[in-house]
Amino acid sequence: MPCPGLVWVRVARLARLHFFWSFLMSAIDELLTIMATLRDPQRGCAWDLQQSFDTIVPYTIEEAFEVADAVAARDWPEFREELGDLLLQVVFHARMAEEQGLFDFRDVVQVLNEKLVRRHPHVFGEQDVDSSIDGIKQAWEQIKADERARKGRDHASALDGVPSGLPALQQATKLQKKAAKVGFDWPDAQAVLPQVDAELAELREALAAGDMAHVEEELGDVLFTLVNLSRHLKRDPDLALRRASAKFRQRFVEMEQLAEGRGQSLAGLEEAALEALWQEAKSQLSK
Repeated sequence: MPCPGLVWVRVARLARLHFFWSFLMSAIDELLTIMATLRDPQRGCAWDLQQSFDTIVPYTIEEAFEVADAVAARDWPEFREELGDLLLQVVFHARMAEEQGLFDFRDVVQVLNEKLVRRHPHVFGEQDVDSSIDGIKQAWEQIKADERARKGRDHASALDGVPSGLPALQQATKLQKKAAKVGFDWPDAQAVLPQVDAELAELREALAAGDMAHVEEELGDVLFTLVNLSRHLKRDPDLALRRASAKFRQRFVEMEQLAEGRGQSLAGLEEAALEALWQEAKSQLSK
C-alpha cells in the first residue's frame, strides 16, 4: 500500500497540474475570444477586418525577427512580449481560416501535437530506436520525407522542405546542408576558400565588362559561397552578419556623436575626415 504521504504528494502535483492547465486554457480561450471580437463585422476593429492572409504574412515574418532580436539582446521581458506578438500572428491567421471554413486554432494545435509525437518515436513510440543526436536527426529527416510522400509530391528531391520564402541566408544554408547529406559538398573550410577567391575573380570580371545583370549573378555566387564557408566553419552566417551589423551601427552612432560634439555633420565631411572619424570611433569603443 502506498505511503499516505506519497499519495498526498501525488494529489498535490495533480492539483497543481490541473490548476495550471485550467489557467492556460482560460488564457487561450480569452485570446481567441478577443481575436474573434476584433474580427466581428459589427463591432470589430476596422483595420483588423481589412486584413487577409496575404497582408498579415509580412507582420508574421517581422514578429519572428523581433523574437530573434530579443534573444540576441538577452532581453527576457522583451522576449516574453515578442513571443506573445508572434502567437498573435498564429491566432490571427487561424481566425481568418475559421471564418472561411478552412480550419480553426484548435485544428492547428491538434496537427502540431500529432506531428511532435510522430517525429519523436524515441520518446513517444518505440524505445529501441537510435536516440543519439545523429540518430534523432536522421529519423527526423526520414519522417519528414515520408510525410511529403504521403502528401503526394510528384518528385522527391533531396532539397525538399526548404521554403522559397525563407530569408536568403537561411535558405542558402538549408539548401547546402541538404545537398551535403547526399555527398554534394566540399570536404572542409580550407577547400571552400579557393572557391571564394574564384567567385570574387568572376565578380571582378563582370564589373570590368560593365554587365550589371552578370554582376548581380556573380555577386549572388560570392554570397552563396560565403554561406558555404560559414557552414563549414560551423558558424551561423545570419548571426555573424547580424553581429557585424550591430558593430557597424554602434561605431556609426559613435561617429555621429563625435561629429556633433564638434559642431559637424557627417554629410558635410570629406572622405578623409570620415575615415578619421571612423577610426576614432573604433578606438573609443575599444577602450
